[in-house]
Amino acid sequence: VVSTQSTGSSGINAEYGLNICVGESGDRLTRASKVLEQLSGQEPCFSKARYTVRSFGIRRNEKISCWCTVRGAKAEEILERGLKVKEYELWRGCFSEEGNFGFGIDEHIDLGIKYDPSIGIYGMDFYVVLSRPGYRVRYRRKQKARLGTQHKVTKEEAQKWFQTKFDGILTNKKN
Repeated sequence: VVSTQSTGSSGINAEYGLNICVGESGDRLTRASKVLEQLSGQEPCFSKARYTVRSFGIRRNEKISCWCTVRGAKAEEILERGLKVKEYELWRGCFSEEGNFGFGIDEHIDLGIKYDPSIGIYGMDFYVVLSRPGYRVRYRRKQKARLGTQHKVTKEEAQKWFQTKFDGILTNKKN
């Protein structure tokens, strides 16, 4: 789900993730994985349900979603296509306090993938995690350390990054 892209003078790195949650295993999940494979050019990974929910019809440890790690210029291109579907407009509520943001699209065919009746239409989620160089000290195995408050990316910085990098528009109402 992650790839690091330096953004130049701002000193902020962006990590991109794609996710399709089907909510059931079987044929629909394999078709959703084909969609991610077409989009990213690589094989997706699968996530399992944490516990059984009878009303949803899922069991614990049943595969219910697929996600993909995209790196490099391909990640930038896919995110650009996803933002084009949203017309470069995001709701302010899409941004978290830790400087991350995400959005979803209803139909994968809006990204430029040709419609295939045997696959169907799937929605997907895009997620972007922003961090500064040196963020790894929080997660490394040896000599873990806390991150200073000045080193963290805030919600306002993430919104500014989105506006400058993609000429994005922030709206106050949900789409």
